[in-house]
Amino acid sequence: MREHREVKAEVLRDRILQLESEHGDLDRLIDRMSGTADYDDLELQRLKKRKLKVKDNIILLQLQLDPDSTKTSDGHA
Repeated sequence: MREHREVKAEVLRDRILQLESEHGDLDRLIDRMSGTADYDDLELQRLKKRKLKVKDNIILLQLQLDPDSTKTSDGHA
């Protein structure tokens, strides 16, 4: 049973890392798009919503790992 929990924790950590990478990619893409004069406002809104959903998923997974913690790896709640 303990081994199962350790495997689950490792899977959760891996998924968190994937989501954090995606979050960073979205952040950079949003910054690049915002810096251009001819960006698509609707696409930018979609990317921002996606970024928020990714952040929410990161927090939910972190809560599964450590229910007493709501901080992300970058130190923000």
